[in-house]
Amino acid sequence: MSSENSRPGISRRNLFKIGGGVVAATILGSGTYAYLHRGASVQLERLGISLPKALNPLPAPPADPALEVEKLSTLFTPNDKFFIIDNAVVVPQVDTANWKLTIDGMVKNPITLSYDELLARPIIEVDDTIACVSNWVGGPYVGNARWLGVRLDDLINEARPSRDADQIMSHSVDDFTAGFPTATLDGRDAIIAVGMNGEVLPVKNGFPARLIVPGLYGYVSATKWLSRLELTRFDLKQGYWIKKGWAKFAPIKMQSRIDTPYVEETFAAGKRAIAGVAWAHNVGIEKVEVKIDWDQWREANLGPELNNTTWRQWWLDWDVQPGKHKIQVRAVNKKGDIQTSVKKDVLPNGAQGWHTITVFAE
Repeated sequence: MSSENSRPGISRRNLFKIGGGVVAATILGSGTYAYLHRGASVQLERLGISLPKALNPLPAPPADPALEVEKLSTLFTPNDKFFIIDNAVVVPQVDTANWKLTIDGMVKNPITLSYDELLARPIIEVDDTIACVSNWVGGPYVGNARWLGVRLDDLINEARPSRDADQIMSHSVDDFTAGFPTATLDGRDAIIAVGMNGEVLPVKNGFPARLIVPGLYGYVSATKWLSRLELTRFDLKQGYWIKKGWAKFAPIKMQSRIDTPYVEETFAAGKRAIAGVAWAHNVGIEKVEVKIDWDQWREANLGPELNNTTWRQWWLDWDVQPGKHKIQVRAVNKKGDIQTSVKKDVLPNGAQGWHTITVFAE
């Protein structure tokens, strides 16, 4: 802290401080330059990759209700708008020439694949909605995409896992770990994804490869920048977030969300839509119901169903009267289960409760 009586000029001690700062800045600058250069190289490499076609391509997507219903989430979330949550301080920039995927641990036949060898495997397309466990009720950390990749169960079976192995521990190139039960490979279309919405997997979404396991929250299954799959046991190893108090098993909870109107929005009275999305993984959405103020629950219109692991869009026409209004939404799955109204926070295994908002019409 300076004063009016401070002697002008730079002391020897401060000179050392400034010199050290210059050196640190130079080192940081050179590191930043190297990272940016590597990132540009990886992006150029991505542009040169031609992904193989799926053996049995999925049908072309149906007409998207979001084209007609203003502010409704699109059927497929664009890659540049897809939510990003990870604990990577710096997004890994992976050169496919040096990348390998290893499957080892409690297996009789360890496997190592290069990127080209992975692409040479049979490829499938999977429509799947992924969600983060930290997504609060009505939150944005959920998205739907058409993924392209290699079936995970085929690779795991080829590695011939031990009967004692009950966990698949995934490792990223930056040492993140996440584990999920081997029992999850029950026929669902879990894949090692290399493509997303018709493009090579974006860097921020895990290029060159990531895991997609329908029905599980991402913190146990959706490892990006994947480098290794280790067959192990839950009593031997824990993934990164399990050590921090999150639940060991993490099925995605049935949820519904109001996209429009938004919380405490003020708008003109008259005709408008209430709209949003709902999901019930591995079961599917049967209907969505909306309650306005103290009226009875009303059944909403449903958008196209891609499969039982993707969200369904919904909307309802509303003749809005002036004043303050409360809107609630709940989903019903194909087993007849009604989404619970009991509120829970995201920790330890995901938020729950009805999305409820207040709006104002003038």
